[in-house]
Amino acid sequence: MSTFSIDVPMPSMGATVSELTIVSIAVAPGTRVAKGQKLAELESDKSAFDFESPAEGVIVAVNGQPGDVKSSGQSLFRMATTDESLRHLEIQRTEDSGQKTGEAPVPISPSSVLRPLIWTPRAIKLAQEAGLDHTTLTGIEATGPGGRVSGDDVTKYLAGRKG
Repeated sequence: MSTFSIDVPMPSMGATVSELTIVSIAVAPGTRVAKGQKLAELESDKSAFDFESPAEGVIVAVNGQPGDVKSSGQSLFRMATTDESLRHLEIQRTEDSGQKTGEAPVPISPSSVLRPLIWTPRAIKLAQEAGLDHTTLTGIEATGPGGRVSGDDVTKYLAGRKG
């Protein structure tokens, strides 16, 4: 069996959810993974879930970090595998660079994994609708799952500002 590289895409969560937030990354480049092994935790505006490896292989690159919001279909991981059922995801290389054209991998470092606040998509939307920039907002309590800022946290914060 020959080894080939694939881009593992962000999952599609149906017609109403086109973006997901990366909550955590469980693997690093060079990690050998089994089919079904947890690679990351992802979150929509309605739920959080484990994202599992589609095949046995080796993680070559991680294309995101906790807190990033990515669209369905965007590459989340680059993986080397021998699983022929995933041949349709094989990366086509260009002749000049040897690299796939498009999105470049984002290096992940221990410091980038430890972000002070991770916001749910709903919380970001509520903050923006209130004219606030969630990236600079301070003094908000994060009570959502895993210590994330939830929509309820934003609602409570906004109510406290009016009173």
